Amino acid sequence: MKSPAARLMVDLRYLRALSRRFRSTLLLAMVLFGLGPMLYHWRYVGPDGDRISYGEALHHVYFLLFGQPSLPYVSDWLVETLNILIPPVSIALVVDGVVRFAYLFFARHKNDKEWVSVVSETMKGHVVVCGAGRVGYRVVTQLREMGKDVVVVEKREDATFVSALRDENVPLLIDDTRSPLCLPRTNVKKASAIVCATDDDLANLNIALDARRLNPGIRVVIRLFDDDLGAKVRDTFKAEALSSSSLAAPAMALAALDPRLIHSFRIGKHLMVVSLFVVRDSLPGMNISQVRDRFGGLALSLIRGDQETLHPNGDVVLQAGDQVTIQASYPEYCALRAFTGESEAPAYADHDNFLMPGYRPTG
Repeated sequence: MKSPAARLMVDLRYLRALSRRFRSTLLLAMVLFGLGPMLYHWRYVGPDGDRISYGEALHHVYFLLFGQPSLPYVSDWLVETLNILIPPVSIALVVDGVVRFAYLFFARHKNDKEWVSVVSETMKGHVVVCGAGRVGYRVVTQLREMGKDVVVVEKREDATFVSALRDENVPLLIDDTRSPLCLPRTNVKKASAIVCATDDDLANLNIALDARRLNPGIRVVIRLFDDDLGAKVRDTFKAEALSSSSLAAPAMALAALDPRLIHSFRIGKHLMVVSLFVVRDSLPGMNISQVRDRFGGLALSLIRGDQETLHPNGDVVLQAGDQVTIQASYPEYCALRAFTGESEAPAYADHDNFLMPGYRPTG
């Protein structure tokens, strides 16, 4: 949730972007209300021979906007030319300037292409996410939690999370990524990264190539289902190509062996795991540094009673009932479980509890 000051800055940037987009309309308004009254003040002579002040001339131009001249007719070609030209020009000015400007400024929830384009112009260093499916939505959620500005592109109006993104006021462009105007509407030239998260490998590659053409320095992350294609893209395209199957496989394999594992990932050839330990039997009396030096486990958090500490100091002594989240390689994890006497994974009946988000086992 942005603070009032942050929202004000966003509104000001949006107003500035709108002003740039309507600069021709603003220029026409300046000519109409600046030069028009001057010409009337200089040229208009009333039936009684009196000239008019600049204020009267401005008053006349204003009412000509509505087709209601306030000055009597005079036989002067320049004055009558102005009387004829100003009303239609004024109508165009009102429709294009006032109405469309007000619509774009106040009706932001509509998320039409022009609105998204204007909003994107206010951003710099943002992330463009292509695809509003499950993966794309979770990527957007994570980026927003980290404070990043995001613009989403989705081809289908009925995609799974389109309504959710609009409810959260995320700029969402409904457009075909193959359109030459699609990525420019997201201001991809000033974006820091683009995430290609559709369910079509070819579409993701096309998006990545177009993004690199428009912004050679942009960071590209591509979701690919073909592992072989992902390896080639990483080597030749210098992009982050991630396969859902390769990311999920270690987690699924380890979950089948031990449901106490919260997370897993690879660093080179090493399989790293994260797990929650309840301190009992062997661990009480040891401090965080001793656990690290003996088993290679890094303590990520420590829960003692109702208090949770991230990255606890090495001299903190573990007490019975503490809950400590530890990251280690898989062999180190197995050694630590054996040391605590918990080398066997819990029975199948306990799996549901271990897999529940936010689960905190008790002593």
